[in-house]
Amino acid sequence: MADGYEVDLDALDQVVKELNQVLKDMAAPKDKAKYGTYVPSGALGNGFSEAQDLYEAHGKMKQRIEEDMIDKIEKLVDKFGRKTDKARGVYQDAEAENTMSDTDVADRNA
Repeated sequence: MADGYEVDLDALDQVVKELNQVLKDMAAPKDKAKYGTYVPSGALGNGFSEAQDLYEAHGKMKQRIEEDMIDKIEKLVDKFGRKTDKARGVYQDAEAENTMSDTDVADRNA
């Protein structure tokens, strides 16, 4: 670019691709948290007062893992990926504009 720095658009593309892959890879832990940790009622025992407490505690923790951890990480990675992609587009447009400006100047000087 004309003002002394360059942005590696390929590197930004790679960041976006890798972030999208992270989102795809998160499907497994998300599914595991949602379906692989199911505890049916009575699985922790019956006939004692703590059984219901254990079952409820498990449900709360399961929900916390799904909503407060995995979902938030997914949203963060997705947001960063979209912002990176948007920045890449802005830099690409600026680079194209600078190239056109440089060509116009060269044509006028010829």
